[in-house]
Amino acid sequence: MMTNLFSVFDPSTNIMNLSLNWLSTFLGLMILPLIYWMIPSRHNVIWFSVIKTLHNEFKTLIGPTGHNGSSFIFIALFSLILFNNFLGLFPYIFTSSSHLSMTLALAMPLWFSFMIYGWINHTQHMFAHLVPQGTPAALMPFMVCIETISNVIRPGTLAVRLAANMIAGHLLLTLLGNTGPSLTISLLSLLMFAQIALLTLESAVAMIQAYVFAVLATLYSSEVN
Repeated sequence: MMTNLFSVFDPSTNIMNLSLNWLSTFLGLMILPLIYWMIPSRHNVIWFSVIKTLHNEFKTLIGPTGHNGSSFIFIALFSLILFNNFLGLFPYIFTSSSHLSMTLALAMPLWFSFMIYGWINHTQHMFAHLVPQGTPAALMPFMVCIETISNVIRPGTLAVRLAANMIAGHLLLTLLGNTGPSLTISLLSLLMFAQIALLTLESAVAMIQAYVFAVLATLYSSEVN
């Protein structure tokens, strides 16, 4: 039962053993040519306002010591995750953001780059982060261990949070959808209402998880400056 249930996340579509599921990750690029219209569409106006809002917020989180233009890295990260989360809500489209191979590939390079930059350029500042201010001398060794562990697991928590949230909603939609053929008409109408409500919730989760991933990555980068 569990094998059949989780098989909906398997990258099984292929032509001549060439997997085509991961191509859904790049479907968002099809929307980009709209940006180059002479007269911006409503879609472009909305998207530019979202980008401007995110830029102002990420710039505030990074702080005055951050490099110019560094917020656009996290805006691009937010856009990539948002596109993939939304594409996964459509039928027969592979949800790449529900796989740890995708989410870890986003989280690990960011965390490694932050750590390398911080320890090379701000070594004393990074050592100071290991011991919170006001910690008693007897507790300092334990605090160093706790802070080190919490720092090391950051990319894992970023990746698992995104993948688990996407998997949970899709599994619930799949489980409810599979009960449809065995229900009566009255229960089927109730099931359709529940599925629409869950799909609306998943749309909100897709936006929230992309925002949370980008904001946490921004906060991690601000700690090394």
